[in-house]
Amino acid sequence: MPKRVDHEHRRQQIAAAVRRIAADRGLEGVSLNEVAAEAGISKGFVQHYFASRDDMLRFATTTLRSGLEERITAAPPEADPTVRDLLVALLPLDDAARDDALVANAFLVRALKDAEIAGHFRTGHGQLRDAVAAMIAAARDDGDLLPTVEPATEAGLLLALMSGLGDAVLLGYQTGEEAVALIDLHLSRITATPRKTP
Repeated sequence: MPKRVDHEHRRQQIAAAVRRIAADRGLEGVSLNEVAAEAGISKGFVQHYFASRDDMLRFATTTLRSGLEERITAAPPEADPTVRDLLVALLPLDDAARDDALVANAFLVRALKDAEIAGHFRTGHGQLRDAVAAMIAAARDDGDLLPTVEPATEAGLLLALMSGLGDAVLLGYQTGEEAVALIDLHLSRITATPRKTP
């Protein structure tokens, strides 16, 4: 009986090789030959799944959020992630998160000239903004945040803050601890005063 091939797993395997190369050398280091070598497969095998380098890069763009999602879900199952947890997970505070940030930045440059990749970025950003806004709305409704906080606007501000902080940490302008302290400072400005118990 012929062995059944998990085609999605193979595509993910190739995308993971693309991300590793991009983190180390940028997208200029990504070629069909290099990806095949990194993945431990033949160039023909890569071409079986992706007709061109562009096709491969476009698919790899759809996998960029996997590292972030893993960091967010790494919290104990009994603890729901907070807005702060999500924001801290966006920072390049360890090797894996740093690699994810380097890869995202490499693809961001590519997105400026590739409408499909740009579309993936817009979709991903919209999903992330909606997730942050939903968490902010829930925290506001629970009385943890000021009642004047507008979730969609605050989510946009927070993601803009995270973009700048992430680049600052990557480039060494700020340490991870300084970036987290700035997140805490901002959140303290929208945090409701705890209710006193009688």
